[in-house]
Amino acid sequence: MPAWSGVKVFCTTRTGGSSLPPYDSFNLGDHVGEDTQAVFNNRQLLTLELQQRPVFMRQVHGSVVAQLHHDTPDGQQADACFTQEAGVACTVMVADCLPILFYSARKKMVAAVHAGWRGLAGEPKRGGVLEAMRRALVSRGALEDVQIWLGPCIGPRAFEVGPEVREAFLAHDPLAAYAFKSLPTKGKYLCDLALLARQRLADWSAGEIEGNDSTPSWCTFENPSVFFSYRRDSVTGRFAAGIALLG
Repeated sequence: MPAWSGVKVFCTTRTGGSSLPPYDSFNLGDHVGEDTQAVFNNRQLLTLELQQRPVFMRQVHGSVVAQLHHDTPDGQQADACFTQEAGVACTVMVADCLPILFYSARKKMVAAVHAGWRGLAGEPKRGGVLEAMRRALVSRGALEDVQIWLGPCIGPRAFEVGPEVREAFLAHDPLAAYAFKSLPTKGKYLCDLALLARQRLADWSAGEIEGNDSTPSWCTFENPSVFFSYRRDSVTGRFAAGIALLG
């Protein structure tokens, strides 16, 4: 995890909770078919451990960015969020998609993005969820010193996609071709989701983008004892990454 002062940064794993198989055991997703009481217990445990309130969104692979407050309820439809209030944890749930966390110490602003390939690709002209987050940061003067961390996601040895995914990214940036490796016998590609995000984020900050470097240790699919993976298991839980300002 990044060593940023003034914030609490977290990324859960699949262990340490009360969920039964196939959601074992620290499932935080209330939309995957598991007993709601187990999910509630796990979320309460996370809140106690963090001493912050994680706000859980209803993620739809879109580009809506929500501003969070102390009284923001769980379940708001959005795939990104930010806050300038201490004690509120911007939180995203994942099980192969890429969680991305942001921090501006100067503006005391934290943010989180849920980046699946659809939300990351977006539209050729307006972009996707990262471009929407950039607009939110710029509007508050928080881009100049923003620090960025990429969390675990499905890795480039496991993420098979069709040609339409590659074309969606090439429409935005020809350099995206470097994030795809052809599988000629299948007519598909292996996709490096973390690299695609790094390409989009390249000019955001003078500092180094921390976290996921596309190596196997960050891959949700290849680490079944640590991470949930929808591609691997179909029926599974969700882990979470998030960030909160300390009071």
